[in-house]
Order: sequence, then C-alpha cells, then structure tokens
Amino acid sequence: MIGVAATVSGVVLLLALKQPGGSPVTAGAGAGSGVGAAGAGTGVSATAGASGPGGGESAAGGSRAVVGDRVDTQYGPVQVRITLDGSTITSAEAVQAPGADARSQSVTADAVPRLNQAAVTAQNARIDAVSGASYTSRGYRDSLQSALDKAGV
Repeated sequence: MIGVAATVSGVVLLLALKQPGGSPVTAGAGAGSGVGAAGAGTGVSATAGASGPGGGESAAGGSRAVVGDRVDTQYGPVQVRITLDGSTITSAEAVQAPGADARSQSVTADAVPRLNQAAVTAQNARIDAVSGASYTSRGYRDSLQSALDKAGV
C-alpha cells in the first residue's frame, strides 16, 4: 500500500512540473477526477495552447507537446499529452486519469506508467491494454490517437 501511495504521489509531482516552453500542469481540487493522492479527491488537468502545428506547443530544440482529446470512461476521464521531437514521441503522460475512489487510484497508479512507456516504445497508439485496467487503457489509446492526429503524425 505504501508503494502505491508513493507511486501516485510521484506521478502527481511529475505532472505538477512545468514543461519547458509549455503550460504548467495544474493539480487542484476540481470537478474532474484525476491522478491524485489517495483519498484526496484531487483532479489533474492540463491546459494546451494552439501555438504550434496541430494544437501543440513548441518548446526549445524543436520539441512540442500535444494534448489529446479528453475521453470519458466508465471510471472517469482520460487525457494524454505527448511530447514530440519531429515525429518521434519522446514522452507520453496521462494528464487526466480515473481516480475518484481508492480502487481507481490504485488501478491508475499501476496502469498509467505502463501505458506511458508503451506509447513511447510503440511510437503509435497500437498499444496493449493493461490487465485490470481495460477501460482506462481504451480511453488512453483513444486520447493518444487524438494527440497523434492533432500532431499530424
């Protein structure tokens, strides 16, 4: 249980960092549920500008961040942001993920890092679902594909 809480806290801290050249990801109480500390009811949301091609934000060195559409699932919304260097995905992260209750937070804390890594490894949205997180996985893939479409990749 401590490992899950530490992982969730780490994800929240990573998402709270300001991305170079991009808008900060804000964590705070809100209507949407997201990746948050256990029992805190904290939502995580992202603001994406339309300053670069495909609605992405340009950063130093030609990299840009693109946020996919929010996908509502049975357990809560999923929204993915990818960072691209040219057409190569250099990072992927869920800026919104289910987390309204302890079970959703646990599943999200396990599934999201795997999905993030799978997106970078695959370089597309054809990634395997995480066992036990099929709705979150499907929402992640749909939002990831939306981000790729917006980026023109």
